[in-house]
Amino acid sequence: MGAERLNRISRWILAVFYISAGINHFVNPAFYLPLIPPYFPFPEEINILSGLAEVVLGGGVLFPPFSKQSLRGIILLLIAFIPSHIYFIQIGSCIEGGLCTRPAVGLFRLVVIHPLLILWAYYSGLRTLKTT
Repeated sequence: MGAERLNRISRWILAVFYISAGINHFVNPAFYLPLIPPYFPFPEEINILSGLAEVVLGGGVLFPPFSKQSLRGIILLLIAFIPSHIYFIQIGSCIEGGLCTRPAVGLFRLVVIHPLLILWAYYSGLRTLKTT
């Protein structure tokens, strides 16, 4: 299988992943709202905007004129989510009545999974797509 075909498959999977995650912000806001650090104002609006951004950027990955910009946007969005991951660790990786994991899992998400998601966006075409 050629590199371009692998990149295309990777972009499709990435697009479905982010579109689904973005839709989930609207379907299940109670999951995301407690993950927004209390020092950020307007948590409901942050949830809506982040969900909308995930849907738009995920979809944009599939349209060649927007692919590179969308992948850059996904990387920036993932960087913007870092405070939520840090906050989750600070509160013991457990939200009462919500997501609750061992503290090591919260740390693993921040230092391993999150960078892998950034690399996935980068290697799904950002590195190889022609500038548009």
